Amino acid sequence: MTPLELSRTVLHAVRRAVDVGELRVSVPERVVVGPPGPGGCGDYATNVALQLARPAGQPAQRVAQVLRRHLVACDGIDDVSVTGPGFLNISLHDSEGGSSRLVAEILGAGVRYGHVRHVEPEDGRGLELHCPCDVRAVVVSDAVARLLQAQGHDDVHIRCGCPPPPEWVSLLGVRVGLFRASGTSGASGIRPVPVPASRCPEILALGREAGRWALLHPAGHDRVQVDGRHLVQRESNPLFRVRYAHARTRALCRNAADLGFRPEPGTPAATDTAAVRPLLTALGDHPRVLAQAAAHRAPDRLARHLVTVADAVLPLLPAVLPLGEEKPSAAHRARLALAEAAGTVLAGGLSLLGIDAPDHL
Repeated sequence: MTPLELSRTVLHAVRRAVDVGELRVSVPERVVVGPPGPGGCGDYATNVALQLARPAGQPAQRVAQVLRRHLVACDGIDDVSVTGPGFLNISLHDSEGGSSRLVAEILGAGVRYGHVRHVEPEDGRGLELHCPCDVRAVVVSDAVARLLQAQGHDDVHIRCGCPPPPEWVSLLGVRVGLFRASGTSGASGIRPVPVPASRCPEILALGREAGRWALLHPAGHDRVQVDGRHLVQRESNPLFRVRYAHARTRALCRNAADLGFRPEPGTPAATDTAAVRPLLTALGDHPRVLAQAAAHRAPDRLARHLVTVADAVLPLLPAVLPLGEEKPSAAHRARLALAEAAGTVLAGGLSLLGIDAPDHL
């Protein structure tokens, strides 16, 4: 079950509780599910009970227990527990092949997984972003434009206080064709904490991949750390982990081809279920992350999500290929498909940040 399917399932549970008179509330248009927070458990969690408590005139714990009774009866849900003030923590089972459908969907869509087809502008005009003439604001705006285009907004341009200098284009991959002469600042203004002009040469010296990551990975209200940490080829460097994880998945696909077997989406083996859950959760959440990163003009959300995907897939990779005299099995083919899906998400996400995803590292 994907996060979108689970969201609909929770929404149906709310509707059933309203229909039988257990809750007297207006059914919300959508329900947000996500990874459990501190103290949570299971595969996903939602705070819908807390949101409905006041309109229902009942304590959130009571609302959560009502919804729990409806959720545990749903196909695909293994268990539901209530934690904290009323969070619903949901554990899934894979009897319907949800994980194999998710992996097949990712492999079918390729690096465009999570993208949206063309969205017709309401006013007939494209989207216009505004940013000051600061290297960080310009690179963030460039990444936001990529995200918006992935969400179906084909016509996006950026108004900036000055045209991007040639070195920002050549060294940081800023797409100069998106920029227009400055106009009146609008509601879509992008103003992260700027990088002092005196430190701009240090950003440029990092090169395109590390330079863009240094500017995009921190949240807009945080300051950029301009130093060599982004170039270090070690696990302490999040960019390295993301690109290394992608390169490893590509290497496994090449090695599997040499051994004569290909990826085939399938249900994880019983021994793999607990280990793959964090990765499946992160992969299923990718479309929501792209939509949120675009809507909030926050490419840092995508950057952090890619780190989550990389950290979830790396521990699984040693078990993908058969060892010694072992023959490739359905479990190996399913693991390879899952690894390839993770690599596909990493490649697609990095491209939206304007960063290369190498096959060899």
